[in-house]
Amino acid sequence: MSGSAEETGAALGPGHEPDVRFSLANERTLLAYQRTTIGLVAAGVGVVKLLDDEVLTYVLGALFIVCAAIAGVGGHRRYVEADHAIREGRSLGPGRTSVALSVGLLLCVVVGALYVVTSAG
Repeated sequence: MSGSAEETGAALGPGHEPDVRFSLANERTLLAYQRTTIGLVAAGVGVVKLLDDEVLTYVLGALFIVCAAIAGVGGHRRYVEADHAIREGRSLGPGRTSVALSVGLLLCVVVGALYVVTSAG
């Protein structure tokens, strides 16, 4: 019983499109990265505008903006890589964006904790 190229993971020939479910799942993942980017930009702007005018406030705001850039650029790169992998019938492999974003958010937690400790009466 022979399956289609989409089912077996074989490369698709010219003029053939992959199973639409894979493309739609890839687009949903891109949209999740974009929502994360918007939230991180909002967090960065909110921190700078709403907290005291201290160095740690600006560092924390900048870290959120950097994390937003990582999510936005990395999410788009992952979308393109996944699209090529889907069309070529190969596995995608691990991504680096989630690791970089996790490290950046961990730094945000550390700086946020320092802000709380140093600004407490």
